[in-house]
Amino acid sequence: MSRNDLTVRPLRGTGVLLGAAAVTTGLSAGTFYTFACAVMPGLARGTDRTYIDSMQHMNAAIENPVFFLSFLGAPLLTAAAAWRLRGSGGPAIRWVLAALGAYGVAFVLTVAVNIPLNERLADAGDPARIGDPAAVRADFEDAWVAWNAVRALLTTLALGFLVRALVLFGGRREAGRADVAGNTEEAGRADAARNTEGAGNADAARNTEGAGRADVARNTKGAGNAEGAGAQSAYLDPAPGTGSSASR
Repeated sequence: MSRNDLTVRPLRGTGVLLGAAAVTTGLSAGTFYTFACAVMPGLARGTDRTYIDSMQHMNAAIENPVFFLSFLGAPLLTAAAAWRLRGSGGPAIRWVLAALGAYGVAFVLTVAVNIPLNERLADAGDPARIGDPAAVRADFEDAWVAWNAVRALLTTLALGFLVRALVLFGGRREAGRADVAGNTEEAGRADAARNTEGAGNADAARNTEGAGRADVARNTKGAGNAEGAGAQSAYLDPAPGTGSSASR
């Protein structure tokens, strides 16, 4: 197994975790943003009793599985992505940890500030029976609105950090795949070169062997022709004292 395989394969599935963390963080950020720029300004235009009654109903209604899936799922998925990226995530891990930190602060603010304010407002009871609804509203509104704006900003930052981590992670995966493809291509070229060289050596060997055989054949044929020519010459030109010369 190559070094690139060891780098890329353990990170499979991490992109899905990062994407899920970004989606759930975005949903939480959108919820707080909507309260900051629309819900609370709209309620601010109503009467004290209407304001208290509406907030009590919304605080009760928001405690549902859909909201908790994003509000609690965002930090859990971000932490899981950071765990998967440990030791091999490159620069993306720093952005994931930054996102986890920003969301963690928003989570703490929600638990330490906004939820206690919601509970205090619920304890005030039926708005129609509250003796001083203006005081109850004043004790709740300014603090809740201010800290909600802070957590909206923090969760939006966390979303931006996760998007940056996704971009870096995707680029790193593509670079790893390109390296693997390049190494595979180089290995293929090296194999082709070796095969070509081997084929060339075999062809050269065959050509040398064929030339050797041709040389041997020519030499053998030449030697045979020379012997035949010598014998014929001896027959046509007998030595002195033999044949027709002797009879004379």
